[in-house]
Amino acid sequence: MSETLQATDDVEASSPAEAEAEPQSQSKTEDLLVQEGDIAGDYLERLLDLLDYDGDIDLDVESGRAVVSIDGGEDLSKLVGPRGNVLESLQELTRLAVQQETGVRSRLMLDIAQWRAGRRAELAELGRSTAEKVLASGERARLHPMTPFERKVVHDAVAAVAGVHSESEGEEPQRRVIIFPKP
Repeated sequence: MSETLQATDDVEASSPAEAEAEPQSQSKTEDLLVQEGDIAGDYLERLLDLLDYDGDIDLDVESGRAVVSIDGGEDLSKLVGPRGNVLESLQELTRLAVQQETGVRSRLMLDIAQWRAGRRAELAELGRSTAEKVLASGERARLHPMTPFERKVVHDAVAAVAGVHSESEGEEPQRRVIIFPKP
């Protein structure tokens, strides 16, 4: 298993006491995220062994969350499933395994065979192009129901287009993004 760590948030402290406490606090947070990644990596390694699937597990810390990626095996697409449904379930099971060990709810992100990376690009393009259509037509657009991960990517893409905004509506699992022209 390969491990990669990356600090992503450099925060300036506003007082000498905070300046001293900040590195300790950041260090504790990063240590917890590294521990989450290690627990998740062990859990997923056992799962791959049980399934007799090949895959390399990479651990990282990005944007204040542990990120675990599995790449390299031929059978990994089966662990993604249609529209990422199996991946979402595995992510939740992995979060529960981490919570059982640490006692803390995890925000861990799991990616398999770079599916999330590819999906992120598709959704960003969908959000951008739909926002441009809404801007041109002046009519709002409702997208199909999406997971929280998918909605976040679309909201970020819409926010980059001036003259429109987006909101989520509905209840899970039918929650969707609505894109509106700004008045």
